[in-house]
Amino acid sequence: MADYDYDLFTIGAGSGGVRASRMAASHGAKVAVAEEYRVGGTCVIRGCVPKKLFVYASHVLEDIEDAEGFGWTVEGAKFDWKTLIANKDKEIDRLNGIYIRNLEGSDVEIIEDRAIIKDKHTIHLVNQDRDVTAKVILIATGATPNIHEVPGHELAITSNEAFHLDELPKRVVVAGGGYISVEFAGIFNGLGSDTTLVYRGEEILRGFDDDLRTHLHAEMDKKGVDIRTGVVFERVDKTDDGLAVTLSDGSVIKTDVVMFAIGRNPNSKGLGLENAGVEFEPNGTIKVDAYSKTNVDNIYAVGDVTNRANLTPVAIREGAAFAETVFNKNPVAVDHSCIPTAVFSTPEIGTVGISEEMARQQFGRVDIYKSTFRAMKHTLSGRDEKTLMKIIVDPASDRVLGVHMIGPASGEIIQAVGIAVQMGATKAQFDATVAVHPTAAEELVTMKTPEPQPEAVAAQ
Repeated sequence: MADYDYDLFTIGAGSGGVRASRMAASHGAKVAVAEEYRVGGTCVIRGCVPKKLFVYASHVLEDIEDAEGFGWTVEGAKFDWKTLIANKDKEIDRLNGIYIRNLEGSDVEIIEDRAIIKDKHTIHLVNQDRDVTAKVILIATGATPNIHEVPGHELAITSNEAFHLDELPKRVVVAGGGYISVEFAGIFNGLGSDTTLVYRGEEILRGFDDDLRTHLHAEMDKKGVDIRTGVVFERVDKTDDGLAVTLSDGSVIKTDVVMFAIGRNPNSKGLGLENAGVEFEPNGTIKVDAYSKTNVDNIYAVGDVTNRANLTPVAIREGAAFAETVFNKNPVAVDHSCIPTAVFSTPEIGTVGISEEMARQQFGRVDIYKSTFRAMKHTLSGRDEKTLMKIIVDPASDRVLGVHMIGPASGEIIQAVGIAVQMGATKAQFDATVAVHPTAAEELVTMKTPEPQPEAVAAQ
């Protein structure tokens, strides 16, 4: 057997790479992980964590406004962007330190360098100008924000830069209609920025259940976000007092900041993967099998660089499954078919399973249970915000195919609901569960009458 410097060499110290490296080391492997920026990856450093902190900040003003209905008088409240940024940075530094300590505590060597593959077992460390060898190589380099290269695109920012703006912009235009765009539109709007969201499609959040999409659009409208669909950017120009965005319908929006949130590209370029013969999809995604193995027998990839389900918990599961498969001789394939997830829009979305449209395509006839109501809090706050809950059921088996909700704490609720859906729970089992009262979540076990079937409605 050939001798190698490492049993496993991981390129990328984000959530997936860190989990894979630590678990491989726990199975006795000698492991190193190379990271050229900061340990923690997109989620911790410039993604989910700072984004969620910003979301919390953006909700405070509404909480203050709602307080009056509960008898509170709040005077003199003011917001300071620089304080938020400083406190966010302090928390990110703390988490970065935890990730480093966890790797070191697992006897994983951290190499702060750019790593490039020379062949299937050899990695070149650029700054140190030396080569190392590994029996197994894992690519966990994630993805990076995409830029729409229209004239003036260099004047725009992405979510990366949004976390480090010197001041809160008075006016913001966000391009995109997915997770990141609706989340940041809510953040900026909640903090007081005049916010416009521009999306090329007919409705925001493509791929989600249609009722969630239209409901979120309506609620964002109420909160003052100007959503423009069916148009794209033509150009961005510098002006005397900021920027001017010209859209495909000829309209011009004056703004201070333009943010592109139009998807992400896999970080697969410049890694030397072609030197080892690794195959890619046309968009740069690394091709892998169910066990995260590429076409090269000792090179694997996990996380967003494989574009299977670009979510941090999925990358972590893939990293764990890889380590279990390769270093513990226990083959594990991650099930990507039923993933609970949240969108931290304002209001918040929680969803698991398939949409109504997908369910009708796969099962034909399905039963839909749906409830739209004002959350109990808003009966006193007076806020005009509605919560939506929806359950999709296969009538032949009574199995719950999907649960979709939008409203306060939807992300927290969907985590528990996801367990039931993953286990194949039936609508009868939902109905047999005692409600927790008074909560919004009790609607999930008290909806008893399905909506009329489309053919019945059409016949009326």
